[in-house]
Amino acid sequence: MEQNKLREETLTVSAETDDLKRVFQDRKRTNILNAIEQKTISFLVKRVPDFITSNMLTFAGTLGSGIVLMGFILAHYQQNRNYLLLGVIGLALNWLGDSLDGRVAYYRNIPRKWYGFSLDIIMDWVSTVLIGLGYLVYARGQYELIAFVFVVLYGWAMIISQLRYKITDIYSIDSGLVGPTEIRIILALIIILEAMFGGLFGYFAGAICITLFIINIFDTRKLLKLGDIRDDMERKAKKNAA
Repeated sequence: MEQNKLREETLTVSAETDDLKRVFQDRKRTNILNAIEQKTISFLVKRVPDFITSNMLTFAGTLGSGIVLMGFILAHYQQNRNYLLLGVIGLALNWLGDSLDGRVAYYRNIPRKWYGFSLDIIMDWVSTVLIGLGYLVYARGQYELIAFVFVVLYGWAMIISQLRYKITDIYSIDSGLVGPTEIRIILALIIILEAMFGGLFGYFAGAICITLFIINIFDTRKLLKLGDIRDDMERKAKKNAA
């Protein structure tokens, strides 16, 4: 009896491990919080109620960005920085929806790879625009331009990730040790500091834009090198085929 029970438990653990491996099979992560994030997602993905679909989670993630936008708008028009703290809630909801939508589909073994990929990219762009628009409403004077620059630079980073996927067939949403999760955490900390002290957001936002610009320059150079390598491989393959 004990051996049968042990065997059943072993099989259950093995099946669960296979399920969790399937959850992360479609992308490569290199961000500094990767280990913690994967453990958190593995914990949550098993507890998402069956009636909650991947599309619902995608919508929840986009709604989170809408809450960030609303926090900026209320803080501006109500002249009360405490409304900015809605942005922290919004970013948390955005992470939850954006991190679990595809993972839930893979865990349930019902992924729609290209549908999910396309929807995810579109909603990520919508979320970026909403957050940038929120800061544009909240910002003052010369700092308004930073909102536009942020959206452009983040869009540039998204384009790099898609081109890297096209060239290498490996989908990675991170730039080295920094990924969307780290950026959300940084934004949340900046929002908290702005709500407490005020007048800091412009400086932090400017620093983020400078950092994104530098990262994008390096990633673009790496991307072009990868493209050059892929071209050489294809030329050699054609010569060998001939």
